[in-house]
Amino acid sequence: MPYNVLIVDDSATMRALIRKILAISGFNLGRCFEGANGREGLAILEQHWVDLVLSDIHMPEMDGNAFITALKGHPLWKTIPVVVVSTESREEVLAPFRRLGVAGYIKKPFKPETIRRQLSTLLGEVGTPDAGELEGCDF
Repeated sequence: MPYNVLIVDDSATMRALIRKILAISGFNLGRCFEGANGREGLAILEQHWVDLVLSDIHMPEMDGNAFITALKGHPLWKTIPVVVVSTESREEVLAPFRRLGVAGYIKKPFKPETIRRQLSTLLGEVGTPDAGELEGCDF
């Protein structure tokens, strides 16, 4: 079964990189939606069902905290697994996300294998990378 993924990050480069990692990781990717901030992420969720959300914290207009709070407070979206992908590592910033029930955290820079492991844990289905072309790289 293909999985639809929403990537919310203000960096177009980071969104493209995550999308590429998902594609070459053997992940059964359906549609990949992208938003540059939490408002765009919520607008996408209004129109499309997703199985997983990968979200940055620090974004303009609506940050990750407000976005994830809205997502987890919505009756239809609250069960969607959310993985925070951020450079942030301070406990006082990350603790509220744990209280909201995020499923995981990936610290930038990261290795493609980190995303593959998170997906395997959350969705139980990640295949072998097509070419391994990003193995050993940090992003």
